[in-house]
Amino acid sequence: MREELRIIVSGGGTGGHIFPAVSIANAIKSQHPEAEILFVGAEGRMEMQRVPAAGYPIKALPICGFDRKHLLKNIAVLFKIWKSRRMARKIIRDFRPMAAVGVGGYASGPTLNMAEAMGIPTLIQEQNSYAGVTNKLLAKRADKICVAYDGMERFFPKEKIILTGNPVRQGLLENTKSREEALADFGLLPGLKTVLLIGGSLGARTLNESVLANLTAISASGVQFIWQTGGYYFAQIQEQLKLKGQPDNLFVTDFIAKMEDAYAAADLVISRAGASSISELCLLGKPAILVPSPNVAEDHQTKNALALVDKQAALYVKDAEAVNKLIGLALNVIRDADKLSALSRNIKAMAFTDSADRIAEEVCKLAVAYRENRD
Repeated sequence: MREELRIIVSGGGTGGHIFPAVSIANAIKSQHPEAEILFVGAEGRMEMQRVPAAGYPIKALPICGFDRKHLLKNIAVLFKIWKSRRMARKIIRDFRPMAAVGVGGYASGPTLNMAEAMGIPTLIQEQNSYAGVTNKLLAKRADKICVAYDGMERFFPKEKIILTGNPVRQGLLENTKSREEALADFGLLPGLKTVLLIGGSLGARTLNESVLANLTAISASGVQFIWQTGGYYFAQIQEQLKLKGQPDNLFVTDFIAKMEDAYAAADLVISRAGASSISELCLLGKPAILVPSPNVAEDHQTKNALALVDKQAALYVKDAEAVNKLIGLALNVIRDADKLSALSRNIKAMAFTDSADRIAEEVCKLAVAYRENRD
């Protein structure tokens, strides 16, 4: 009897890494129901809760990023990297994977590095239009590199690149709820235009400040807002709203569990420019204003945003200008039906509809070839 496929999926840190990783795992299971999948994540990070909730086992590494402001603290970081590499080697020896997938995030570095060193075929997924340092290093020995943007041969060997797009969370593709039903769930009115404002799973300080600084304009706008603040900021924002007064047309929550419903309700989305968020907006054809985070490596969110702006597929506001400009721009755009229609059409043209399946196919090819060669 032929041995079942065993595959490691490594990475995480934010929802933008975890949702695609789980989508790839689900696609692998769909194509090969007998496959065993093990996740490897970073201690204390979001994946340690989200991955088991999705039904997959996960092992933790004590890995973290370098502290660029306090260089002496990196002595401890170097020790954690050394320890994580040793632990990754043991995980690989015990699990005996036939392929390893890296989706970005701290844990993907030591895990894929050790898999490559031990002769396990690897596939890396680069979500952004500007490749991260870890993936550029891993690419030298990776077997395949799945990307979401054209022109990635400036970072990776051309012969290894496969243009697949970024997978998105499954619920988005399966949602059947109408705009009216979704708005009712948020206690909002079907006759008003609606802006969805999301700062990622952890929230975004600048986006939150932009709302708080413009409550009067929002209240008088005749436009509804769904505002995800992020858990870190929620209590503080609640206090601010008690002092300033919360407009009736502003729905506020710390976290939206069913993002598919929020997208269904929205006529315009204000978002950071993380790769996963952009992929979701493309797939759903949602008009968007992107406010790239300035606190990311190589300013990759700005590069992600500009890749859409160059094709008239989104609008862009600098983080430093958001408090003064963002809400006014959103209110102007949402009242311009032609602008909304053009943005929707152009962003949808950039969508990939089967990314998870295509990536899973490539992973399984590597695993099957490894199993057959080993046998």
